[in-house]
Amino acid sequence: MADILLIEDDVAIRTALGRGLRELGHAVSSSPTALDGLRLAVQDRPDLIVLDLGLPDLDGVELLRMLRAVSRVPVIVATARDGDAEMVPVLDAGADDYVVKPYSAAQLDARVRAVLRRAGGSAPEPLAVGTLRVDPRARTATLDGTPLDLTPREFDVLHYLAARPGEVVTKRELLTEVWQLPYGGADKTVDVHLSWLRRKLGETAAEPRYLHSVRGVGVKLVEPA
Repeated sequence: MADILLIEDDVAIRTALGRGLRELGHAVSSSPTALDGLRLAVQDRPDLIVLDLGLPDLDGVELLRMLRAVSRVPVIVATARDGDAEMVPVLDAGADDYVVKPYSAAQLDARVRAVLRRAGGSAPEPLAVGTLRVDPRARTATLDGTPLDLTPREFDVLHYLAARPGEVVTKRELLTEVWQLPYGGADKTVDVHLSWLRRKLGETAAEPRYLHSVRGVGVKLVEPA
């Protein structure tokens, strides 16, 4: 079972798909608009989003880019458009898969299960480095048992590093994997977020505990000595 958010403005499609997916064992919430769907995605943190491109308040591709700025939740795009010219930009914007209308709840369920398998399942295990705990399922982090107040992007950076303890990660890799910028971007963006993370971890670049810079290479997350 997965927690699925349907962002679909057609009430008949939304109702039928929701009913069908619930019958297949999934928990389903839904929204008819892009902005409300974005709110639910951030607030409820579903396991997967099914996103219609033809929304009344915002183009679905633009919403996908907004989602990718704050979350790595798997997204299946549902669309009546099936040409390469239409779908390549959708996949480049961060979609994990797409289905072409009309489609059944059973077809969508198969796509959901495949995408979640590729993503490692819907309930990844919490990570621990020293007394730092990072829970990707709940998107929470604690240090010495105290919750850390992290922005979505700060959490994504911390989670990416915590999944690779002791491994030096370059700024370019962080830009590619966390910011979804495969063709480069501003290293300053990474520096600023690392600075914010250090502050919340109670350390500095000059006196690091968890986040250690490797000059000219990148950064690594290690257990304090």
